[in-house]
Amino acid sequence: MIRRENLVDVDKHDGNGPRHVYHVVSKEELNGHARMYARVVLPPGSKVAWHQHVKDTEPYYILQGEGDFYEGSSENGERIKNHVKAGDVCLIPVGGWHSIENNSDSDLQFMALIYNEPNYLI
Repeated sequence: MIRRENLVDVDKHDGNGPRHVYHVVSKEELNGHARMYARVVLPPGSKVAWHQHVKDTEPYYILQGEGDFYEGSSENGERIKNHVKAGDVCLIPVGGWHSIENNSDSDLQFMALIYNEPNYLI
């Protein structure tokens, strides 16, 4: 079977700017092992806000552009800033916190996969 990716534009007027999420495989097709596999495009000035993953994790594979990836272990704790570019892989542990920002003048594009910790199905 061949089909096209499914675009979901996210612009919640939350100060994070627009995010274009191209779902590659649906949650149902991931059969409980994961909940998202998508190509994400952040236009200049946009970001994915600081958030935590409980019982799952979300690595990013940077395809194009540059940005800043932040990681940490708590909501209000220290945030470690890492500058990322095409070819970088951003990893966080299950239960970890992270965000990513596009502070460049061109689109930041990456693959995102939210998958479960071992022995946990949704």
